[in-house]
Amino acid sequence: MHRRGLGDVVFKGKGIVKGSFRGEALVTRKPISFLGGVDPSTGEVVERDHELKGRILAGKALILPHGKGSTVGSYVLYSLAKRGLAPKAIVTVKTDLMILAGCVISGIPLLSEVPKEVLNVVESGDVVEIDAYRGVLRLILEQE
Repeated sequence: MHRRGLGDVVFKGKGIVKGSFRGEALVTRKPISFLGGVDPSTGEVVERDHELKGRILAGKALILPHGKGSTVGSYVLYSLAKRGLAPKAIVTVKTDLMILAGCVISGIPLLSEVPKEVLNVVESGDVVEIDAYRGVLRLILEQE
């Protein structure tokens, strides 16, 4: 769906791990477990019945409600980051310890506490700008 002529859409949140990224969004309405839900050798979502199953996280802005599972998932995220297979930024509706710790040790910008409407407005493949210094997610829409 092309949403031309609407101008950029901005969502405010809380920058937890400072940093910025501009690039492609990968959006899910379901939480992800990095331990068991993401292949640590490829960065591919492998969680059974997950809407992102088969998608690669590397180089994207992962936008999701929150993480799930053990804090061991934080180390999976760290391992992915060390091999260039992790998301370049993560945006969550709710802050959770697993993603928070993973982003801190990996240096991945984390923007949290964004309104849940972001999950219905931003679509996978959209271009987004994440500014975790100012606590802003900007959806870049094409102009006519």
